Amino acid sequence: MAAVDRMDIQAAIERWVRPEIRALSAYHVPDSSGLIKLDAMENPYSWPEALRQEWLELLHQTDVNRYPDPQGNALKQRLRISMQIPEEAEVLLGNGSDELIQMLALTLAGSDRVVLSVEPSFVMYRMIALFAGMPYQGVPLNSSDFSLDLPALLTAIEQHQPAIIYLAYPNNPTGNLFEAVEIRQIIEAAPGLVIVDEAYAPFTAASFMSELGRYPNLLVMRTLSKLGLAGLRLGLLAGPKPWLEEVDKTRLPYNINTLSQVSAEFALRHEPVFDEQTQLIRQQRSQLFAALDDIDGITPYPSDANFILVRMPTRRANEIHTAMRDQKVLVKNLNGAHPLLTDCLRITIGTPEENRAAINALKTAL
Repeated sequence: MAAVDRMDIQAAIERWVRPEIRALSAYHVPDSSGLIKLDAMENPYSWPEALRQEWLELLHQTDVNRYPDPQGNALKQRLRISMQIPEEAEVLLGNGSDELIQMLALTLAGSDRVVLSVEPSFVMYRMIALFAGMPYQGVPLNSSDFSLDLPALLTAIEQHQPAIIYLAYPNNPTGNLFEAVEIRQIIEAAPGLVIVDEAYAPFTAASFMSELGRYPNLLVMRTLSKLGLAGLRLGLLAGPKPWLEEVDKTRLPYNINTLSQVSAEFALRHEPVFDEQTQLIRQQRSQLFAALDDIDGITPYPSDANFILVRMPTRRANEIHTAMRDQKVLVKNLNGAHPLLTDCLRITIGTPEENRAAINALKTAL
């Protein structure tokens, strides 16, 4: 058999793959083997042994020779209770919030249909818009405190007439909550959908979930990843039934597998375990912020999420990130990701021991 000619493959790629896709790099997840992993906003606590054994017994009784419930109805009912989803709102499940963002893009896609968000924010809003062939418009946050630049946003909405607006609440990677009254002004001004992304809802009391039904164009998105179920890849979208019926048409059949459905429904029946872990993370967030605030030369930003954004001394973020990794502590390097994130690292809240290790590694790196 003749060897494949790489030049032929490259020529075919250049002919058929969209130029904007060729220009991208694949989403990179760094290897964290042997490191204290504080780069991905995960819950650092595993399940108690008794709960783990009960879960394993449930899995032992679960058959996987049949397709899963296509709608995930038992899980949806549990989610309605757990997340206090209004009775009149519909619920749609996704393989993580990423798939829900993709379904929204596929539903509303068009070369003249703009996706709008603030910057810096969750990178997948922009990337998935690009995948779907939709123009993306980012509106910078205020540089002093990462708050919304409301006049600029309202001007962008008027100019671009976006089909979708994403607002992360709290915002990733800055950690702050936007003013609720300003979000309401954006919802009222928006010609299309406004998605309030509450991925970090477990770490704040603020939410727009109770306001579903008040606005015909408001949807709320959540994920179970930050709660402590990142390995299950489960997200949900809640909002008016007519909208979600349309989005549901782009959902691939059986997108939530049986083991994820059973495991998530089981976990939410034991929600006090995760509430306790969430409370520990909130306490550790306050302690880690205080420890960071005591270090000269760096600036931590207040957070309502399970991470803290920290600005390093000028032009030293890359060096400090590498030095911390050399000490077996992996945090997220955001330097270069956006002009407002210059010199910034993001530290996920870990266990007390992990947080102490991060502080020690940072002090040594400085």
